[in-house]
Amino acid sequence: MRFLAVSLLALAGCATQAPPEREGSLDGVVARHGRFAAKTEVLNQAPEAVQGGFVWRDSGVQLTLELTNPFGSTLARVSVLAQGATLERSNGEIIRASTPDDLIEQVLGQKMPVQDLRSWFRMQKQSLPGMRVLEQDAQGRVVAFEQAGWTARLSNFDNVGPRLISLLRAEAGRNISIRLVID
Repeated sequence: MRFLAVSLLALAGCATQAPPEREGSLDGVVARHGRFAAKTEVLNQAPEAVQGGFVWRDSGVQLTLELTNPFGSTLARVSVLAQGATLERSNGEIIRASTPDDLIEQVLGQKMPVQDLRSWFRMQKQSLPGMRVLEQDAQGRVVAFEQAGWTARLSNFDNVGPRLISLLRAEAGRNISIRLVID
């Protein structure tokens, strides 16, 4: 369960978090809030699942991600600046690393494409470095791709990007699925 909960910080006190005042993109800032659900299935083990809410705010200079439980209490807060990434857990523990990907690797013991989520939240009409486009829609938007070991499906677009992101990663005996829904 630890792997699954912390992996959502890839998608990173007990205060209730209100949704951002403005949803979408304003002056280059992408602000999104919604819900997440994640499930990990390991061969010969019972599946693990976790769900909750998130608030994502990305100015391009600073990224802040807050994860909440289904009751609205903050589980963790991730802040990313050029100087590095910080994860603050609800118990006050703070973990730092030079990049968000390094932070998750430090916490989980494995690499995850946290930095790539920054572009996945925005509308894409061309492939990004390391991305293999599988499908584009009639408007030319990338709606299915593979990148960094993840297969992604994007749908329900608004003027910023997808309002539904489904991620799947299959690796030696383990399947991870994450679903992000923008409210």
